[in-house]
Amino acid sequence: MIDLRSDTVTKPDERMREAARTAAVGDDVYGEDPTVNDLERRGADAVGKEAAVFVPTGTMGNQIAAHVHTDPGQEVLAERESHVVRYELAGFAQHSSLQVRMLDGGDRGVPTPDQISTEYVEEDLHRPGTGLLCLENTHNAKGGIAIAPEQIEAAAEAARNRDVPVHLDGARVFNAAVALDVPVTAITDHVDSVMCCLSKGLGAPVGSMLAGSEEFVERARRVRKLFGGGMRQVGILAGPGRRALENVDDLATDHDHARLLADGLSDIDGLEVQEPETNIVCVDVTGTGLEAEAVVDRLEAADVNTGAIDSRTVRCCTHRDLERGDIETALERIETALAG
Repeated sequence: MIDLRSDTVTKPDERMREAARTAAVGDDVYGEDPTVNDLERRGADAVGKEAAVFVPTGTMGNQIAAHVHTDPGQEVLAERESHVVRYELAGFAQHSSLQVRMLDGGDRGVPTPDQISTEYVEEDLHRPGTGLLCLENTHNAKGGIAIAPEQIEAAAEAARNRDVPVHLDGARVFNAAVALDVPVTAITDHVDSVMCCLSKGLGAPVGSMLAGSEEFVERARRVRKLFGGGMRQVGILAGPGRRALENVDDLATDHDHARLLADGLSDIDGLEVQEPETNIVCVDVTGTGLEAEAVVDRLEAADVNTGAIDSRTVRCCTHRDLERGDIETALERIETALAG
């Protein structure tokens, strides 16, 4: 089976397994796990923030950030197709009593300064006000789009001019930086907090980093405990996480494989392919006469795993466990499956 569902399916390599086996550990809730402490320092440095906290998942990181930045009842400005809106089970409402005001970010998935200014709500006797702007880079549902630092800066500035903090869902922010050929700090410098995943293209088995100011992270650590994320001898996970931070440059290979995959899919009748910017390839399958789920089922029967975004779009995702030959084999299987 060639698995193109997500970069979350990567397996830890031998170096990561050895790092887990040999990690020095302690009780992280007491701040005594040396491997976690080192990972948090490295993670903060990597994204140019004062401090960071290790969390089990990216979703938890986003939810913690929203809880720390806001007061109950406030509104969060978020792009309507963003991960925090589509894929986090209305967590802002359930965990933090927040309302979400959704903005249409267009093809690039990022709200404009004018939209932010227009949708901003000032607190008064009747309204709780806008408490947070949440951005995403890369934008998952838009096809792994790498949003330029200038767009992040413009959106963040519009929020900050109104004293609204800015959180970046940067699950794949290192993919964005590699694709744009900029330091990741060119993106993260413009936001107050950022979450980045170690468990996607970077290949760790589990874990994400939530970074910001020292004050923000101190509060975030307390909220992590509230949300059930206080882990104990978690150095066995932080060890592979440290190795993951060394894999950033390898993301370029995933991007090359995505372009190879997209080029091959474009040659198959009935498929319309969005040109990938990172490691995600979105394919409109309308021309096959099948809905996306039917295409996914047919490809699974041909030993290629993919996923459906909606009724007409199939998503493929390249990752570090795939080689060029796997992409070529997948293309042969997909062409045969769709010709049948």
